[in-house]
Amino acid sequence: MRTVLVTGASRGMGLEFVRQYLARGDRVFACVRLPGQSSVWPDLAAAHPGRLTVLTLDLAHHEEFGVFAAVLADHCQSLDLLINNAGLMASGERYGSVLGRNLIDSFTTNAAAPLLLTQALTPLLSHGQSPTVLMLSSELASIAQRKAFHTPSYSISKAALNMATRLLAFELSAKGIGCVALHPGWVQTDMGGPQAPLLAVDAVRAMLAFVDQLRPEQHGGFFSSDGTRLPW
Repeated sequence: MRTVLVTGASRGMGLEFVRQYLARGDRVFACVRLPGQSSVWPDLAAAHPGRLTVLTLDLAHHEEFGVFAAVLADHCQSLDLLINNAGLMASGERYGSVLGRNLIDSFTTNAAAPLLLTQALTPLLSHGQSPTVLMLSSELASIAQRKAFHTPSYSISKAALNMATRLLAFELSAKGIGCVALHPGWVQTDMGGPQAPLLAVDAVRAMLAFVDQLRPEQHGGFFSSDGTRLPW
């Protein structure tokens, strides 16, 4: 049994991570902003007794991460897998009308929060079994692959997340903790839209397989879920 924490767990890929790790028999901490707004938790908890804990976590309030880490430490002595899944995308951005608030909010949720939350949870991760930090990035963060002005707030913030992943890997590797940035593909979620070719269940299944086979030389890298290394 692994101990897994998932941010942005209320829907989409976050919820699918929760479902699939529970199905494997793992213990899962599902982090959401508003736990009372979803009816899925009682059914999941009943189906997996004693292995699901839903915790309140607002990634915009980074000053509370230390308190959150203390609360988590009351529930478990170690953490094996931290999945920084929560993300924010501002829709309809066009050059000439990009809003500063969108840039700031995207950076806070997509880059700053994963770094600061990982920092706060490092003591628990350091006691984990083959502990790993998974950063949900995107091919839209690849500077080398950009060919047009699209989704600037999202792309810029995810590129910052890639740098955070690279920097964290240097510090975490000394503690025996892996850290990797992963592009899940274009997935049918509220963010990806109904036209996306991948279902969340399939995208998450592929990411679980990637994490299962993650090698030390891949730590600090940027990959698609099939193991292809992506250009920064």
